[in-house]
Amino acid sequence: MTQQTLSGRAWADLFVLGLIWGGVFLATRVALDEISVVHSVAHRVIWAALILWIYVLVRRLPVPRDAATWGAFLVMGLLNNLIPFSLLNWSQLYIESGLASIFNATTAVFGVVVAAIFFADERLSLRKSVGVLIGFGGVATTIGLENLLRFDPRSLAQLAAISATLSYAFAGVWARKRLSHLRPQVAAMGMLTGSAIIILPVAWYLDGPLPMALSLTTWSAIAYYAIVATALAYLLYYRILAMAGSGNLMLVTLIIPPVAILLGAGLRAEALPPNAFAGLGLLALGLIVLDGRIFNLLRR
Repeated sequence: MTQQTLSGRAWADLFVLGLIWGGVFLATRVALDEISVVHSVAHRVIWAALILWIYVLVRRLPVPRDAATWGAFLVMGLLNNLIPFSLLNWSQLYIESGLASIFNATTAVFGVVVAAIFFADERLSLRKSVGVLIGFGGVATTIGLENLLRFDPRSLAQLAAISATLSYAFAGVWARKRLSHLRPQVAAMGMLTGSAIIILPVAWYLDGPLPMALSLTTWSAIAYYAIVATALAYLLYYRILAMAGSGNLMLVTLIIPPVAILLGAGLRAEALPPNAFAGLGLLALGLIVLDGRIFNLLRR
């Protein structure tokens, strides 16, 4: 969808979405104190899928019945949920939740590059190329050049977080090619259902039955990241998309890291190294260049 002017309602929804997704990293880290990475992902996609099924049935939206579409849902569930959720969750065992959120913000940068590879109408312009290079510079700064040569758990966790954003980028390509004919809410429901179908036997094989006898704190974290930050956030995401277009939606990636950093510092006493903030600044600059509206303002 093309970029549109942001109304006051769209701005408000955008900030709410940024706040919601900024809290995901803290909630995930809290849940990981009691459950495994695979079980944390399973809880997230299963409960979110259930909520969206209720939404789709209440709204009487058409549910696809053909095997090809459900096969596409399974692939989308892997690319957009299971792979990135697992990598990001595992990374948070070794890096701060705020740092994971900074790497997560590179999704827009990788999305531009991957889309340019697969779609003729998404070729890299000079402005986009500059934005991508600045964004990659932000990633390198955040990791730290000295850490690129190490293979300790912290360095591997940072690479895992970056790999998660690359999976998100390929998910965007897959969605455009195979799911663009569906209503967004139905596509989200199908994707999460596909994720649940895959993760249930995998989680059982790797870590046993899905744990249910959990502390109130863990259940609260799961309820937040599964119901609020996944199921309800998807519905809010698509409402903003309809109001403001995909270009404006990219701005949410600038809201998420500060929220996650503040929550991690305030509630878990996390402290990020100076290079993380320098990298975030470069990444934010790259996203602003990719967005392009500042150049339109300068022309005017």
